[in-house]
This record gives sequence, structure tokens and C-alpha cells, in this order.
Amino acid sequence: MNKSKQITREEVEKKYKWNIEAMYSDERLVNIDINSGLQKASELESMQTFVMDSSENLLKALDTYVSASRFIEKAYVYAHMKRDEDNTNSKNTALYGKAVSALTEASAKMSFLIPEILSAKEETVTSYLSVDNRLKTYEFFLKKILSKKEHILTAEQEFIISSFGEALKASDEIFNVLNDADMVFGEVTNSNGSKVPLTHSTFSVLLESNSREVRKKAYYKLYTEYSKLNNTISTIYNYNLKKDIAISSIRNYSSTLEAALKPERIPASVYDNLIDSVHKHLPDMHKYVEIRKHVLGIPELKMYDIYTPLVIPDDVEYSFTDALNLIFKALSPLGKDYVEALRNGLINEKWVDIYENKGKTSGAYSFGSYDSYPYILMNYNGRLKDVFTLVHESGHSMHSYYTRKNQPYIYGDHSIFTAETASTVNEILLIRYMLDNADSNKEKAFFTSFYMEGFKSTLFRQTMFAEFEKTVHKYVESGESITPEYLNDTYKKLNTKYFGPHMSDDDMIQYEWSRIPHFYRSFYVYQYATGYSAANAIVNRILKEGESASQEYLSFLSSGNSDYPIELLKIAGVDMSTEEPVLSALSTFSELTEELYKLLKG
Repeated sequence: MNKSKQITREEVEKKYKWNIEAMYSDERLVNIDINSGLQKASELESMQTFVMDSSENLLKALDTYVSASRFIEKAYVYAHMKRDEDNTNSKNTALYGKAVSALTEASAKMSFLIPEILSAKEETVTSYLSVDNRLKTYEFFLKKILSKKEHILTAEQEFIISSFGEALKASDEIFNVLNDADMVFGEVTNSNGSKVPLTHSTFSVLLESNSREVRKKAYYKLYTEYSKLNNTISTIYNYNLKKDIAISSIRNYSSTLEAALKPERIPASVYDNLIDSVHKHLPDMHKYVEIRKHVLGIPELKMYDIYTPLVIPDDVEYSFTDALNLIFKALSPLGKDYVEALRNGLINEKWVDIYENKGKTSGAYSFGSYDSYPYILMNYNGRLKDVFTLVHESGHSMHSYYTRKNQPYIYGDHSIFTAETASTVNEILLIRYMLDNADSNKEKAFFTSFYMEGFKSTLFRQTMFAEFEKTVHKYVESGESITPEYLNDTYKKLNTKYFGPHMSDDDMIQYEWSRIPHFYRSFYVYQYATGYSAANAIVNRILKEGESASQEYLSFLSSGNSDYPIELLKIAGVDMSTEEPVLSALSTFSELTEELYKLLKG
């Protein structure tokens, strides 16, 4: 691929694209599924007021709900992925808009179902479960509904909220279009003297440059554009906050944080303990920053210096094939079945859309419907970091693969809390493999530093994001109005706190919050940090105990959403209701800091 020129979607060779045609060989079939889904939703709507009259009616209603949801989900996922291939393609954007509208319409038609189930006495639901074995599949689903009784509204109120489905997603949609399609950052001359388009994908590459001038130019060029839109993005985010607060209040939650945690029975202490535990280990992060400052020999370390490697190995370029071979070796502790299924998916079934093109959604993700492959979107650049992104998203996809093989549709997805564990297990297995196979102290220092970068970006930085979200939501919930200045100042102060006294003051970092898309999925990012902690504990078990631990982990992957997240992780031997996994992970970071200091001393 030509990295010096951002190519169009049409110029990307087919072998580098995901096999999205496996979902629909003809886009007319998308419309057929949309219509089928809406028809099923209408069938369910016609059952309103009769659902709880008998176990037969309840079963029929739930089966119809599943059928409607599967049709609409598949069409929506396909349209979403087609849009992400090229956000400037109006045909794909229109198809996505149609799918979103259908999803909203179907949701509105079916919105009465949960309130109607809750209108019956709990004993009625329990008796239906006891007399009709066909309802056994839905037992946890029904019990989970009953546990949310105080937060479910009347059928009429749920219909109104569902009818506003598209409008409630407006902030997220507007930001994505602005961020991925409308914002243009120009070009930066790299260390080879070549002009490179500055995009979300190349920005992280340029910040790893061994040329400080290249890093500085990329950094200032990108954040200058965000500073110009500070008022606009602040307004978009402000309305996202107001939406969160309004919905949580309407649903009788005491706060937006409770609204995010309680449905999955995650105690607020998990969130608070994460922040408190990381605060206790900030001196380790500050020491790491100090080591970085001395190794780079920079009197005033800036934020654009925080990503460049401290040690550069002889070969840092990985072809996509190199990445695959490395991943398959590193994941071997998970067993032959896991590795071969992943190999078949990535190579033969073509789950991955590999390279960046103009208009393509930035970053990476694992996505798919219950009835599709677990696809992966990448913007692969050949860096080691891209290899880790691929192994991370492969973890998500294999979680989906095992779940869909073993669970019915109703439990065929995952909570974010468990999903981030599955992806991070893969990352940690890869870095452990790299450390174990290092050929020299130089390589060992490089991979130790790289491992620490994972802690920095996932455990420390995502916790900083989580603290930012908690602070900002609480501020607005107290009746205050946010301003660009408040958001900028709050973020900058947290950044200073987390990176410590050895990082020089930097005004541009105050705009970083405005480019984080995950802030539009409130209280999402903390789960990267908890997932990283849980994953460290799981990998330690697998490498120490072998097949028995890996089999328990595969059982966890196969469990989908069939129980609450805290309980599911116990299958893999981790109890996230305690502080132990987070503190254990932070202790590992502390040990790595000492090891890096010894390796780089002098």
C-alpha cells in the first residue's frame, strides 16, 4: 500500500477488503430484511395488552421480538459497515440512514414489551417459567427485566423515548461526521522528507517519529484544527451530557453513573476503586515519565514526546502477513481450536478490512451481527502498535465467535465490561511472547517499554478519561453549565496530575478531550482499564496453570451475555468486585518501571 498518498475506496484492492458480501450478495436483500424486521415488529405490536395472558403468548412475543431484532440488526450492521468504508459516499450514508430509521421504528413498535412484562406480577412470570420449558431460554433475560422494574416506564412513555431514538443519537452522529469526514488536517513532512496526509491514523505514526520537529508539527497542526472548533465541539458534547442526564432522570436513576452501571449490577465501588487505585500508583507513572525524559535527553518533555519509542529495534516494520504469523504464535496458550478458528477467519473468511482510505472511519473496531462474521475494521500502517490493535480486535471477534457458537441470540452479545477483557487478554499474551523471545537486552528494553505503554494508554489514560467523565457529568448534574473553558481546564488539570511534574506545561493538550469519540458513549472508557486489569489476572493464570485455565477462559468466552459481567468473569477465575485485580496490574507496572530503569541505566 502507498502510505504517502491517501487513496480512495475504489483504489483499494479487493484482497485488502473485508468480505462484507458474505452478509448480503445484493444490497436489495438489505431492504428485504428491513421490511421483514418491520413486519415482525408490527406482529409483536399487535400482541400489545395480551402478552402476559398466558405462557404461550409470552413465548410467542419473545420469539417474535428475537426474529424482528435479528432482521433489523443484520441490516443495520451491514449499513453501518458500508458507511464506515467511506463516510463521503452518499449512497452508503443514505443506506445507513434508512437502517437507523428502521431500527428506530422497530424499537418504537416493540417498546411496549418490557413495560407489559413488568405490569404483571413477578409470581406470574415465575409460574410461566416453571410450567413451560420452552421459556427456559429466556429465563435470565426475564429475570434481568424484573430487576430493572423501578427504571422501566409505562408502555406509552417507552414508546415516546423510542420514537426519539435517532434524535437521541444526534450528538454522536454529528461528532462522527465532523471528526471523520469534514475535518481536514493537511499534510506533514515526515523524517524522510516526504509529505504525508495528516489523518487520525497517521497522527499516531507521526507522534512516534524519531524527529522531534516532525512530532511537534503534527501535534500542533492537528490540535490547532480542534482549537478552531472548540466552541462547536463543546456544544455538541454539552447536548450529549444533557441527553444523558435527562434520560437517567426520567428512568429514576440517582445519577448518570448509576444509570450506566446498575443495569449490569456493577457496583459504583468498582468505578471509584479504579480511580483511587490508580491515584495511589501515579508516582510510578511519574517515574516512568522521568525515565522517558532522561533517555530522550529533552530538558522540557512535552506531550508530543510521550509516544516516541525509547528504544528503537533494528526492524520495526510489520507486513500484515508478519502480523498474522506473530499473533498465531503468541496466542498458542489459548489452544489449537482458538488459533485455527482465528486463522480461518482472518485469512480464508476475510473478516478484516485492512488499510486506510479516504473517508474511512478512523481507528479500529470489531463488529458484526449474530448472523454474520465478527468483522474487524483496521487502518493498518505496519507498526508494532498496529499489530497490537489487530490482536486486540481479534480478541473481540473471537469472543463473538465463541459466543455465537454457544449462545442463543438473546445472549449473543457482550457487555462492554467483559468484552474489553477478551480483547486485552490477547494483547498481553502477545507482549509476553515478545518479551520471552527477545534476542537482546535492547529488544527486551524495547518490549518492556512497549508493555508499559499499554499500561499508560489503557490503565492510566483510560482511567484519566473516566475521571474526566465523572467530573464533568457531576458538574452538570449539580446545575452548572459547561463552557469550552471549563472542559479545557478540567482536562488539562487531570492531564497534569496523571503525567506529573516531569512533563512540561503544554496548552495544546487542553483540546485533546474534544477528539475522543468514546466520550459520546458515557462511562464506557473505564471498562478498558478494568478489562486490562482482569486480563492481566487471566493471562497470569493461563501461563501458570496451562490447559485447565485456558479451558475456563474459553468457557467464559462462550458465555456471552448469559449472566451479569462480574459473575461471568468469575468463570475465568477473576473477581472484579474486589480491588485485587487492579492493584495486581498496577504492581506489575511498578515492577516493569524498575526493570526498564535497570535495562536503560547509563
